[in-house]
Amino acid sequence: SVQMAPRGAPVVIDGLCLADASMRSSFDRALKVIERDVPVLLQGETGTGKEAFAAALHRASSRARKPFVALNCAAIPETLIESELFGYRGGSFTGARKEGMTGKLQQAEVGILFLDEIGDMPLALQTRLLRVLEERQVVPLGSATPQPLDVRLVSASHRDLHVLVAEGRFREDLYYRLNGLIVALPALRERTDKSVLLDFLLTEEARGEAIALNVDARDMLLANAWPGNVRQMRNVLRTLIALCENGRIGVDDVAGVLPSDAAHVAPSSDPLGAAEHEALVAVLEARQWHMSRVAEQLGISRNTLYRKLRKYGIARP
Repeated sequence: SVQMAPRGAPVVIDGLCLADASMRSSFDRALKVIERDVPVLLQGETGTGKEAFAAALHRASSRARKPFVALNCAAIPETLIESELFGYRGGSFTGARKEGMTGKLQQAEVGILFLDEIGDMPLALQTRLLRVLEERQVVPLGSATPQPLDVRLVSASHRDLHVLVAEGRFREDLYYRLNGLIVALPALRERTDKSVLLDFLLTEEARGEAIALNVDARDMLLANAWPGNVRQMRNVLRTLIALCENGRIGVDDVAGVLPSDAAHVAPSSDPLGAAEHEALVAVLEARQWHMSRVAEQLGISRNTLYRKLRKYGIARP
């Protein structure tokens, strides 16, 4: 089972929250192999912090003072991705800059190249990338001269590359070239360090401003499912900080920002749900919305109470 990092272990390493023991172990293993020129493949849902993990690896590595270059293969049109990655000589095609352009591979020379959403790379380009990785040299478009290349490679995908290989959408030989060490980044709901991560992100987003998070507000945030993972939590905290009055974030502020799981349940479609909704509202009003007392009277935890409030779209009037 996943546990918290052992006492005494640093919780934040190079700008990455690693209080979850499995995350810390993954980071240590990835750092060891990247130093030996073994490529690292990060897998995980969207928003789990793959680029942040790669950037922290770079900062912790012996190449920290050298370039860290990131390219998102899904964010660039297929027609441009080749010139972005390999670069080109001036005037080598219509619309090319006169002076040419250094590609991401060469920009990352003696540093680390991070290829995000590698599963979206076109097949023809996968072939060229494989050749570059095996020959350790790159030929810019329009050039005949290979340039020597010394980069460490971290790639990432929210899709299962093994499935893409089986479907013929990803080259099997490139897959085995990239997956020297596979690191599975957990979804936020699976992490044991949510509370530490919440504090870490709140501090980062507050940028030196003193922000107090009420206990009920904190519990509500921790009970949320976070389908968008760390990225969603960061964005929600940024919004809360921007909207909060007098540097305090309360439960009403959180309820106003978090998307409710469902609108009010129509009695005809779900009579049991409608009954639960009515019972919740009755107890909340009787207890003046004091969450601890409401949970105690209902015989449920505060986390369960917050989940039910979101389920029925109940917010304090």
